[in-house]
Amino acid sequence: MKDIIKDLILDASSKMTETALTTPYIISKGTKRLPDRGDVIRIIKDIRRVMFPGYFGDENISLISPDYFIGDKLTHIYGDLKKQVKAALDFRQQEEDQDEDTIRKAEEICNVFFRRLPDVQQMLLKDVEAGYYGDPAAKSREDVVFSYPGLFAIFVYRIAHEFYVQDVPLLPRIMTEYAHSRTGIDINSGAQIGEYFFIDHGTGVVIGETTEIGNNVKLYQGVTLGALSTRSGQKLKGKKRHPTIRDNVTVYSGASILGGETEIGEGVIVAGGAFVTKSVPAHTKVIVKNPELQFMNSDKKIELQGTANDEGIWEI
Repeated sequence: MKDIIKDLILDASSKMTETALTTPYIISKGTKRLPDRGDVIRIIKDIRRVMFPGYFGDENISLISPDYFIGDKLTHIYGDLKKQVKAALDFRQQEEDQDEDTIRKAEEICNVFFRRLPDVQQMLLKDVEAGYYGDPAAKSREDVVFSYPGLFAIFVYRIAHEFYVQDVPLLPRIMTEYAHSRTGIDINSGAQIGEYFFIDHGTGVVIGETTEIGNNVKLYQGVTLGALSTRSGQKLKGKKRHPTIRDNVTVYSGASILGGETEIGEGVIVAGGAFVTKSVPAHTKVIVKNPELQFMNSDKKIELQGTANDEGIWEI
């Protein structure tokens, strides 16, 4: 029996090794290491602690100096982040590229990101305001920061977007897929999203790479801002495939807005369940006609108003 298992393992190992050696993307390039997903997630968590001190760690901001805490945490984040950015750049570089060039490029990317961090924080504070004023169930701004999945997904998106615009490979997708796995909200890091953005409830929301969203936009659960078709695959890369949503738009649950040429004008309200593939002028309501309701009779005795047909289906 042991010999059979040994032969099975040796045979599988031989075939899988051959596949790995002949498939370029299975084994990382040479001595270069791919970014560490766990480290990238830890960096996201540390940035969140800096953005909202005292919320997501064991530090007591009332007992320590905020500037010391933030400065110390940012120092560690910078070092950890530079390693992961370099690893991402190593993934893409050619073998003849010099390691010193990659280190310098990683430093430049991190420097740009750190200069942008205060602005990203201000954007997030506006998103908190949108969540608080946009949801009557919100008890406080702290409630939104602590517990709203929409804000968490937006936070991760805003961080990932900073690396997307600097053309850093792998890291933006690692970040947004982490938020996706936590919240069920899938925001591509390439989307362009304005101020005071709010996602209520959130689960099932999809926002595609070339989506453009203005200021003060509110989405509910199950909304898709997607492409009309992706059958052409990589041929569509770099093309505008997803809709443009102007300022002060509300899109209710389960609505799908598709297509790169589709523009939703300012102040539009899109009803739940709508399927929109054409542009909508400003200050318009997109309403879905209510479907006809039918009830099927069950074994239990129930009273229904209407008329039952021969199949026991009641028409109201």
